[in-house]
Amino acid sequence: MGIPSEMRDAWISTRKSLLIASPSEEQRILNARQCTQEGVRAGAKAASIALVASAVPTLVAVRVIPWAKSNLNYTAQALIISAASIAAYFITADKTILECARRNSAAQYEKTT
Repeated sequence: MGIPSEMRDAWISTRKSLLIASPSEEQRILNARQCTQEGVRAGAKAASIALVASAVPTLVAVRVIPWAKSNLNYTAQALIISAASIAAYFITADKTILECARRNSAAQYEKTT
């Protein structure tokens, strides 16, 4: 079942905005997309570094420290490692996107003055 392709194409074509973006708006959209891509790249790098930086000590501790050996099962180890990676990703991506937006805002301000 589902939506016929003719109907779907008609709905998609009517959903497009009637307004035309100005060149400055298009530049802002392009800058925002570029900032997002920078943030994703930086976040992925930070997450991979945090993955290694948290996985090695966690796995060593589970094999060496008696308390960790008896209390940290595989799920706990995975949670420790993934929490560090996720936090590093989002913190770095957020900082990178904000820094890029600040840079674009300053460039826009310089252009108007």
